[in-house]
Amino acid sequence: MAEQINSLEELGAAAGSVDTSVLEEAPREPVRDELGRSYATGKRKDAVARVWIKPGSGKVIVNGKDQDKYFARPVLQLILRQPFQIAGVEGEFDVFATVKGGGLTGQAGAVKHGISKALQLYNPELRGALKAAGFLTRDSRVVERKKYGKRKARRSFQFSKR
Repeated sequence: MAEQINSLEELGAAAGSVDTSVLEEAPREPVRDELGRSYATGKRKDAVARVWIKPGSGKVIVNGKDQDKYFARPVLQLILRQPFQIAGVEGEFDVFATVKGGGLTGQAGAVKHGISKALQLYNPELRGALKAAGFLTRDSRVVERKKYGKRKARRSFQFSKR
């Protein structure tokens, strides 16, 4: 069998004249608009959130309301704070978000996803911590559709022998 290749240099030597500098990942650049904000779209279930972040005092505005008013349950507020805690930048960014569709839990998850994506666009060094926590991955679970001949998506009608 062929010997195992352990590094990019050995790969380049084994392949002939392959330039190994192309195989290395280029450093990521911050993505900000002219106002110093980063924008990202977050999704969860049927909810879609448009999120802008900029340096500030840590206030979160969702659909024109403070996060305490829009997401009244403490669990939902905790969900919104998670990306900042993981990245270690709590209270350093202001968030403006508009969210449509789904219920409150799905909307909170969508805003969390949007905040995470916007944070890593604003400061690419935060990407590792957010990716390790799984916040940059869209949660693909959605409600299963109802099938014909069934009472719900999988539940059958009650069987009657007579």
